[in-house]
Parts: sequence; structure tokens; C-alpha cells
Amino acid sequence: MHIKKHIPILQWLPNYKRDWLKNDLFAGLTIGVILIPQGIAYAIIAGLPPIYGLYTAMIPQIVYAILGTSRQLAIGPAAMDSLIVASGIGLLASIGSEHFLVLAVLLAFLVGFFQVLFGLFRMGFLVNFLSKPVISGFTSGSAIIIGMNQIGNLLGIKLERSNQMHSLLLEMIQSISDLHWPTALIGILSVILIFSFKKLSKKIPAALIVVVLGILVVYIFQLDLKGIMILGEIPKGLPEFVIPKFDRALIEEISGLALTLGLIGFMEAISIAKSIEAKHNNYRVDANKELIALGFGNMVGSFFQTYPATAGFARTAVNDQSGAKTPLSSLIAALIIALSLLFLTPAFFFLPKAVLAAIIVVAAFGLLDFSLPKNLLSYNRRDLIILNSTLLITIFIGIKEGILFGIILSLVMLIYKSTKPHMAILGNVPGTHFYRNINRFSEVIIQDEILIVRFDAQLYFANTQFFKDKLKEFALDKGSELKLLVIDGESLNALDSSAIYALEEVHDYFSSKGITIVFTGLKGPVRDTLVKSKLMKKIRYDHCFMSTQEAVDCYKENCFELPKGYSYQEYTKQSNR
Repeated sequence: MHIKKHIPILQWLPNYKRDWLKNDLFAGLTIGVILIPQGIAYAIIAGLPPIYGLYTAMIPQIVYAILGTSRQLAIGPAAMDSLIVASGIGLLASIGSEHFLVLAVLLAFLVGFFQVLFGLFRMGFLVNFLSKPVISGFTSGSAIIIGMNQIGNLLGIKLERSNQMHSLLLEMIQSISDLHWPTALIGILSVILIFSFKKLSKKIPAALIVVVLGILVVYIFQLDLKGIMILGEIPKGLPEFVIPKFDRALIEEISGLALTLGLIGFMEAISIAKSIEAKHNNYRVDANKELIALGFGNMVGSFFQTYPATAGFARTAVNDQSGAKTPLSSLIAALIIALSLLFLTPAFFFLPKAVLAAIIVVAAFGLLDFSLPKNLLSYNRRDLIILNSTLLITIFIGIKEGILFGIILSLVMLIYKSTKPHMAILGNVPGTHFYRNINRFSEVIIQDEILIVRFDAQLYFANTQFFKDKLKEFALDKGSELKLLVIDGESLNALDSSAIYALEEVHDYFSSKGITIVFTGLKGPVRDTLVKSKLMKKIRYDHCFMSTQEAVDCYKENCFELPKGYSYQEYTKQSNR
């Protein structure tokens, strides 16, 4: 039972129903034929020989089927991750060189190692630092770079690979006169066909159909002799077991890239897995187990010459729509790829590179996020700035720089926002015990001698000065008639030392001016901290209330003293929350 808990295949396989086989078989065949052209195309994005894409589409998928908690997630190479591999390793080795291949395989192992490590230590929360605007901006930026890098193959012009949009645009303008019209015609028609098939049905293996058509056209009309660039020979056979080159200097060179790619790959996989999980009620996705499954998939794959793999949204959606019930569909897809490696690689000899470029361009277009920027424009300009900044840095400076800048900017914005949280002056809603923001509710009752303030954030070292300044500002606006300051503490979950000193300073300041200060809605942990810091002795137990109305009533009745023998422990029994 303990082993079953850690190896998901032991949970679903013994309970497998014969009725599911038809669905899993169809879904597996569909995903298998989708992954063949995808694997080849994405390997080209990564700067690797096409065969590496097929290896990556097969081995990690088998491992994930054994260890993964999602029943429909389809693992393999991905466009964005492939671009990161090319851009990151391209700084250390020439694309296509032997050293480049060694680093790509070693990178897969390190990505997997970090993912397994994070999973074992239950550190899936680290992906939370990749906020939605950062991911959207980074993904869209990467999609633009991916697409632009394929324009050369799509139109038959020679372009040097680059991760900067302005360099690619300049080179395109200079080389547009060299456009090869037959290549451009094949490329553009392939894009149109793929989009058309996808519009008809996502279940149609559009990429595979276009690949077959492209091969037939080139072979029948001998277009390779007329300047159409073709894929050429792909090695035949299954991947051999080869131990990655574990060199300390190499590991140090790419460990940062591996950490980044490990988090991005997990973020892609878990977000896709969760979206598919919502449609099913017979299993639950475990984030930490997903890390371990992805990690082992990449680690094991590295011994069979794969590069980093993760989930793909489009193929996962097709897997689910095709009726996949269990990860058996992934094992069937892996079998299809294995059969292709054994018997079908010669068939790809005449595959036009323009067709592969079309597949990549369509995949890149699918990564563009148009909806989020539009939505953010209407309700969150700060996040829109983060998104656009990440996108611009990604397309004009670099891939790694884009995501790093986005993360740092998000944290800076978060810290800045927390230093100046929302504070509201409250007034009494007529005929009730409710108190609401006077700037939102014009009909509330405001009393000149009472100031009620709600602090809508955690009070800690970064915002204590703002807290003190705003209280003094509100009090100054009230004038000399102010006699009671009520601080609504509902939002306070804990207090650090800076918050304690800030509250003591606030208490002393208002007390010196003859203004009574009371607190309402303080939670148990906050009251405990006040007691341990001895600040409660100064605040006084009888100045803490369950609700704002109780505080106001007590002020009007002048009952701030506790009854004789009434202890703090007795008070907390009544107000413990």
C-alpha cells in the first residue's frame, strides 16, 4: 500500500477497465502521430538533430506514464523550452556542434535532478514566483522569437539564428530580395492548411497530414533538385544507452539554466494538468509528485540522448478530447514513436524544411496570449506593466533576461504595493452594526469624536511607517474633537517586531494627545504576540473588542475598565478565533 502511494501506475493499472482500452488506443495513436512531426520540428528550434526530438517525445513520456498523477498529460518536447535550450546553450557552444549536444543532454539530467529535488522537499510553491503576467509576457515574447527564427526556412531566405527581434527584422529586410518563391509557396500553403485543419477539428493530426503531403510533393516533382531545402537523412533505430558527461565545469556552466528551465517546465506541466483535472473527478493531481515524475522523466531520458521535456497544452487537450482514460495512451504514443524510429525515419528524407517551419510558426502563434493584456488594461495596470516589460525584454534583449527581469519586477511591485496598502476610514451603516468605507458608502454615519480605521494588509516592517503616517494624517483631518481611535485588526494574521514597535509608538502618540486607542477583531496569534511582547499591558485587555460596534458602544457607555478579577485568559475564551 505504501509503494502504491508513490507509484501512481500501481493505483490505476490494477483497476483498469476493458472498456477504456478503445479510448486509450485511439488517443495514443493520435498523440503518437502528432508527436512525430512536433518532435522533429522542436528539435530544430533547440538547435539539435531531428532524431533528438523523437527520443525526447518517447522516453520521458514512458517514465511519466509510470510516475505521473495526471491521466491525460502528454509529455515531450515543447516549443518554448526548446528555444530556451537553444538560447542558453548557444552562449556556451556552437549550435549543432558535438559540445552543444553534450550540454543539451547534460541539461536534461540537471533539469530533472532539480525537479526531483524540489518534489522530494515539497518545494512546488517556488513556481508561484512565476506570476501570470510574467509567464504571459515571457511566453508571448518567446513565441515571437520562435516564429521569427523560422521565417528563413519558411520563405527560403538565409537568416542567422538570433534571440533579439530587432536583429532578426534587420536581417530579414536585408535578405528579402533572396526570397525563394517555391519554398515560400510551400511554407505559406502549409501554414494555411494547418490552420484550416485545426479549425475543422483539433483531433485531426494537421501537422502529420501536411508533413505527408510535403514529402509526396517534393518526392514526386523532385523539388529538392530545384532549390527546396529538405530534412535529409535521419538515423534509424532506438536510442542507445549513453551516460551523460558529468563534468564539474560543465555542470557549473549550465546549472542556472537548468534551474530556470526546471521551474518553467514544471509551471507549464502543472498548469496544464490542473486545467485538465478540473474536467475529471476520478483522480487528483499532486504538484510535488508531478515534479518527481517530470524530473525522473528528464533524468532517465538523458541516458537515452534526450533534451529537457515537459507537457504540451495542445497535445494534452487532443489526448483528453480523444477520450484518453489512463496514461496507457501515453505508453501507446511512445510505442508509435518507437516504431517510427525503427521503420519510418527514411520516409522523412524528403520532408521540406518549409513544412517544419510552418508547423513551428503555427505552434508559436498558439503561444501568443492576447486576452490577458486586454483584461489587465481594464482592471490592473500594474500587472500590465509587468507583462509588457517582460515581453519587451524577452524579444529585444534575451530569453533568460526576460524571465529574470519579470520575476524581479514582480517582486519589486509586490514589495512596493505592500509598503502602501489600502487603508479606509469607516462609518456606521444606518440601522445596522456594520461599518463600511466612507469613500464608497455615502450614507454612512460619521461621528466627529470617533475615528475608525481599517488596515487592509499584513502589518510588517515594510509598511509600518506608512501605517503610522496615515493614522496621524486621518487624525489631523478629524481635528481637536477626536476622542477615540478604533483600529480594525481583522486583516492582521501575525506581527513582526517592527509592527510591535509601530503599535507601541502609535499608542503612545495618541495617548499623549488624550485620545483613547482601541482594537477590534484581533486574531488569536496576534493577541498572543501582544501578550508575549508585553505590549498588551500598555494597550490593556479592556481596549480589545470582538467588533467595532462593541468598541463604539463601550466608548459611549464609558466602560473601558475590566470587571474585577476578569483576566486576559477569560477574555480570550470569549473572543478566541
